Amino acid sequence: MEHYSVLLNEAIEGLNIRPEGIYVDGTLGRGGHSSEILKRLSTGHLYSFDIDDEAFEYSRQRLSQISDKFTLIKANFADMKEELENRGIYGVDGILLDIGVSSPQFDEAERGFSYRFEDSRLDMRMDRSQSLDARKVVNEYDYSDLVRIFYKYGEETYAKQIARKIEAERAKAPIETTGQLVDIIRSALPAKVVSRHKHPAKKVFQAIRIEVNGELENLEKGLNSALDILNPCGRLAVISFHSLEDQIVKTTFKIASQPPHIDKRIPVRESDLEKAGFELITRKPVTAGERELEENHRSHSAKLRIIEKRG
Repeated sequence: MEHYSVLLNEAIEGLNIRPEGIYVDGTLGRGGHSSEILKRLSTGHLYSFDIDDEAFEYSRQRLSQISDKFTLIKANFADMKEELENRGIYGVDGILLDIGVSSPQFDEAERGFSYRFEDSRLDMRMDRSQSLDARKVVNEYDYSDLVRIFYKYGEETYAKQIARKIEAERAKAPIETTGQLVDIIRSALPAKVVSRHKHPAKKVFQAIRIEVNGELENLEKGLNSALDILNPCGRLAVISFHSLEDQIVKTTFKIASQPPHIDKRIPVRESDLEKAGFELITRKPVTAGERELEENHRSHSAKLRIIEKRG
């Protein structure tokens, strides 16, 4: 399946790209957003991050056909500040983060991200060099840790029942495949839940994936790093796909765009009040239009938020 870059036009327009600027794509993937940024640069430069080797090699070829004004960095976007400073870059004019798993990762059975492929090994690693994978989580995490991640990262109502069932089944033999895990989840849920339109394993698979890749911790760190390295008038655009991600983005942007608190009892002229360091460009999240929604089902849950550093 061809990769579809979600909210592509909205994100690129929101970055307000200058041809001579320095830009960062923190989530390179298959290079859809990076390609559009690169097309708009003349003397500027693009730094793109990813930890997925396959995405890295695919995008290198794709971007090379457009321009040589790019540098690919094999690292998590959470470490962008340190990685850029190591290359002598201390300020950038725009950053794009497209959070979550890319469509090709979901569509490749051997990656173990999807419950659609029954014989896939439990994996879910974006960075295949790391030791923690889905198999280890399912087979080695104790009951309380499984319950914690299912509740926290999957918002799964039946977290305790599913964790108990996993505990019982792995005592007989290790749980190796996505299909085995799906069957266990189904057996732990009430019939009325299994029969619903949404896949019964969706929340648990999301929770395990987030745990394996440290997604929410990386998002929080990455957002703060991004805000820190933006040049005056630089913009940060973030596309998220579920409520946990969007809430982190929303909260971070809200705090950054609020002026410092001043005790109302202290007399201060309005002209002397310190302004917030950042300004919200999108008061409400931008969502996909009708045409994109028809073309790509993943776009239904996508939300774009943009913030700008004051000049």
